[in-house]
Amino acid sequence: MDPKSLIAGKRILVVDDEQDVLDTLYALLDVCKIDTALTFEQGKRYLEENVYDVAILDIMGVRGFELLEIATRRGVPALMLTAHGLSEENLKRAAEEGASYYAPKEKMSELPAFIADVLEAREKSKSPWLKWFERLSAFYDRRFGGTDWRKKEKEFWEKRTKAIE
Repeated sequence: MDPKSLIAGKRILVVDDEQDVLDTLYALLDVCKIDTALTFEQGKRYLEENVYDVAILDIMGVRGFELLEIATRRGVPALMLTAHGLSEENLKRAAEEGASYYAPKEKMSELPAFIADVLEAREKSKSPWLKWFERLSAFYDRRFGGTDWRKKEKEFWEKRTKAIE
């Protein structure tokens, strides 16, 4: 099924400190109802005052992990989007702290599919990390210099790809 049809009409919060990223995502997700925030404070206020189907959170400039904590507490699935924060440590931390997805900004054009993965997994009570592995594990293998990142944390990732905790 077309990802855009799955995400049409969904309410999404995008928090990033780069206006061009917000503009790109606003255009890319034109079938959704989008709120954008440039700062941690704006993002926090939006998360606390509104109901969202998904939050897309930058890690670095907007204190994304703090926003992830708020989103998780409010039951909003969060997709972490990053360029400078792309690391094995941040990937694992995002998963540990409740993120539903972890995507590099260089794959922004695929966000409709990533969001659809998160929403579909939630609807079917499955882990979104299953689809994440299908779509992005090869990217991370290249980025992290092989499959050692998976092997080091084999039990952790096996648990993430089995079921919702």
